[in-house]
Amino acid sequence: MKKKVAILASGNGTNAENIIRYFSGSETACVNLLIANRKDAYALERAKRLGVPSVYMGKDEWKEGANVLGLLRREGVDFVVLAGFLARVPQAVIDAFPRRIVNIHPALLPKFGGKGMYGSHVHEAVLAAGEKESGITIHYINEHYDEGDIVAQFRCEVLPGDTPDELASRVHALEYKHFPEVIERLVTAL
Repeated sequence: MKKKVAILASGNGTNAENIIRYFSGSETACVNLLIANRKDAYALERAKRLGVPSVYMGKDEWKEGANVLGLLRREGVDFVVLAGFLARVPQAVIDAFPRRIVNIHPALLPKFGGKGMYGSHVHEAVLAAGEKESGITIHYINEHYDEGDIVAQFRCEVLPGDTPDELASRVHALEYKHFPEVIERLVTAL
């Protein structure tokens, strides 16, 4: 029986779309829900175009968590993926899905993680620190930003003269290639 995956997203949704497409013909899992915490998140439109039910839930719903958890349960979700999700996941949701919620971070944790470290902020910090490599970290979530157990890391070189956008491009390529594969491995092991 296919496992049901929900994606939580806040923005453009390129990773969400990549994951939805990856699992569209899978025997292992399917993405059956996308939840956004921003009304204008383009991820909602991407999911809709790909036939995945999508829902906006506002700040209050994320704060207390009961409605989010209720929706995940009603939809029979087995596994939750954060793909560019910038809000705190309610403790009730974390408790209901132990080691079944993963996030992707655009750097090699534990460096360059924590509150406020997302998107271009991360790439700018990596370059400012003079790092020779960057990459992605896929990790379970817990109650602290970017501190959950690491599942996998993939690396890329930081080139002399890189701009944040150039580095971001290489990091995104790692995300698109590896994130769906790691999700599939984790879901298969459930």
